[in-house]
Amino acid sequence: MSDYDKPSRAEDEYFAKQELERRKQWAKDRSAKMAVDEKEQLKQAHWMKCPKCGHDLETIDLHGVKIDHCPVCETTVLDKGELEQLLDHERGLFQRVMHIFK
Repeated sequence: MSDYDKPSRAEDEYFAKQELERRKQWAKDRSAKMAVDEKEQLKQAHWMKCPKCGHDLETIDLHGVKIDHCPVCETTVLDKGELEQLLDHERGLFQRVMHIFK
């Protein structure tokens, strides 16, 4: 066998580095996919569940606003913006109260 048929040391190092980079990228992609899958599983496990007792929430209409309510422990859960909608007619009072929490 001639010297031309054998890979050089630099060539071996190049392919070893390529393989290492490929494996790193595969591990990174796999980790990202697992994170997305885990986030989706957590969302499905907690979607429309009462934060107090864990039972299923019902959506009810209160003064034209759809809110989540637990029929078991009577907890009412407000999503972002729902409190503002409920108190829209009492805007002055609401702004004074909210100013306290800011």
